Amino acid sequence: MDKIHRLNVVHRLEKRSLLIAINCIAGLSILFFGYDQGMMGGVNTAYDYYTRMGFGHKGPDGGVVVDNDLLQGGIVSVYYLGTLVGCLVGGSFGDHFGRIKTVFLGAAVGVVGAALQTSAMNHEWMICARLVNGWGTGILNAIIPVWATETAEHTSRGQFIAIEFTLNILGVVIAYWLEYGCSFYGDGTSSFIWRFPIAFQIPMLLILMGAVLFFPESPRWLVKAGREEEARYILGRLRGDTDPSDKEKAEAEYQDIISSCELERKEFKQQTYYHMLFGINSGRLHTGRRVQLVIWLQIMQEWVGIAGVTIYAPTIFGIAGMSPAKRQWIAGLNNIFYMFSTLICVFTLDRIGRRWTLYWGSVGQGIAMALAGAFSYLGQRATAVDDAAKAASYGNAAVSMVFLFTFVFGATWLTVPWLYPAEIFGLEIRAKGNAWGVVGWSIGNGWLTLLCPIMFKNIGEKTLYIFAACNIISIPMVWALYPETNQRTLEEIDLLFASDSIWNWEAEKNFARMKEEGVQVVRRSSLNDVEHGNGRKASVVKDVHHLEAPPKAEL
Repeated sequence: MDKIHRLNVVHRLEKRSLLIAINCIAGLSILFFGYDQGMMGGVNTAYDYYTRMGFGHKGPDGGVVVDNDLLQGGIVSVYYLGTLVGCLVGGSFGDHFGRIKTVFLGAAVGVVGAALQTSAMNHEWMICARLVNGWGTGILNAIIPVWATETAEHTSRGQFIAIEFTLNILGVVIAYWLEYGCSFYGDGTSSFIWRFPIAFQIPMLLILMGAVLFFPESPRWLVKAGREEEARYILGRLRGDTDPSDKEKAEAEYQDIISSCELERKEFKQQTYYHMLFGINSGRLHTGRRVQLVIWLQIMQEWVGIAGVTIYAPTIFGIAGMSPAKRQWIAGLNNIFYMFSTLICVFTLDRIGRRWTLYWGSVGQGIAMALAGAFSYLGQRATAVDDAAKAASYGNAAVSMVFLFTFVFGATWLTVPWLYPAEIFGLEIRAKGNAWGVVGWSIGNGWLTLLCPIMFKNIGEKTLYIFAACNIISIPMVWALYPETNQRTLEEIDLLFASDSIWNWEAEKNFARMKEEGVQVVRRSSLNDVEHGNGRKASVVKDVHHLEAPPKAEL
C-alpha cells in the first residue's frame, strides 16, 4: 500500500499484535490523563506553590491552611472548562481531519500547557496554563476512545478500553507517589517539589506526539473521507489478511462500514453540535437522544461518589486516628488498590455487558457510601465524648468502606461512561458525539469540584448519603434508558436507536425485528450476488430505512 508510509506499523504487525500496539499508544494518552488528574492533589500541598499562588499559608502542624478556597478551587476547576472547550474542538477536528492528526494536536497543546504550568510564577499565570492544559486533555479525551473503538473488534472492544483505564489509574498512582517522594526534597520549601511533577508529564506527551504518526488511521474514518483503498488494507491488517476466513470477515465488516457511511450521508443533512444536541435533521437515527444519554451518564459517574471520596477521604482517615504521615500512606495504598480493581473490568465488561457492569457497581458503591457516612458519623460522636477506642474502630470501618467504594468503582463505573459514547454514535459524527461525553464529564467534575467542599462544610458526612442515593437512582435510569451495546458492531448501533421510543425495552424489540427482517434481505441479496457473480456483499445496515417503521410506543 503505497499511500501509507513505509514506516507505519500497519505493514509489520497484524491482527491482535497490531491492536495491542494501537492500544498501547491510546493507553499512553490515557496514562497522561490519569497523571494529570492526580497531579494537583500533591501540588496543592507544596509550600512554595500555595504561598506563591496566594491561597494559603503554613499551619502549626506543617500542613497548608487555605485562606482563599475560591482561588484554590478555581485554579483546579478551570482545567475542566479547558477540557470542555478542548473536547468540542477535538471532536470537530477529528471528524474533519482524522484521528491521528487530532491525537498529535492534543498532545502538542498539552505540551504547551504543561510547560506553562511548570514555569508559572503567580496565580494568573497558573490559571491560564491550566486552561491550556485542559484544552489539550479535552482534545485527546474526545478522540482517543473513538480511535480505539473503531479499530477494535466488536467482541473485545470493551476489554481494550478497560485496559486503557487501568493505565489511567496507574497515572494517578505514579503522580501520587512521585509527589510523595518529591515532598522530602530539601527543607520542603523548594519549588522543585511541585514544578518537577508537573514537568514530568511532558515526556509522555512528546512520546505520544512522535509515536502516533507511525500508526494507522481509523479505517472507518478513511471510508468517510473517501479513501476506501487505504481503509480496506488497514482493516484487513487489523482482522488478518492471510487466512481466508479472516479475509472474508474483514470484507464483510468493510461492506457494512461502506453501507453505514452511505446511509448516514443521506440522513445527516447537517450535524453541527447544535443540531446534535437537539436532534435536528437526524431522522430516525435520533442523535439528540444519544447526546443526552452520554452527557448524563458522565455526570452521574461523578455523582455516584468518586469526587466525594477523593475530597472526604483524608477526613475519614483522620477520624480513624491516623497521623498525617500515615494518611498519606493509606491514601497511596488506596490508589494502588483502585488500580488493580480496574483489571476486573478487563475480564467482565465483554462478558456481562455494559448495563450489568453499571448495575452491580451502583449496588456496591451505594452500600459503601451509606456505610462510610454512618461509620463517619459514629466515629465523630465517639470523638466528641473522648472515646478514642470507639472512634478508631468506627474510623477504621469507614476507611474500609472507602477502599470498598474505590474498588467497586474501578471495576465498573470508571470505564463504561467513557466507552459508551465512543460506541453509540454513527461514523459521520462519532468524534463529535464522543466529545459530548467529555462535555458531560467536564460539567460533572467542574460542578462537584466547586460544590463538594461547600457540601462537606455544611452537612459533613451526610453528603455521602446523597451519593448513596445517586447510586440507587442510577439503577432504574440505566435499566430504562440505556440500550446494551455489548457484542454489537458499531454499524448495528443505528438499528438499536432507530426506535421512536426512548425506552430501552422498545429499542431492543425494534432492534430484534429490524435485524431479523434485515437478515432476510441480506440472504436474498446474497443469493442474487452469487447468481450474477457480484463480488460486493450485502449489508444489514443499508436496509435500515427501507424497513417499515415500528408503531410508536404509548408513554
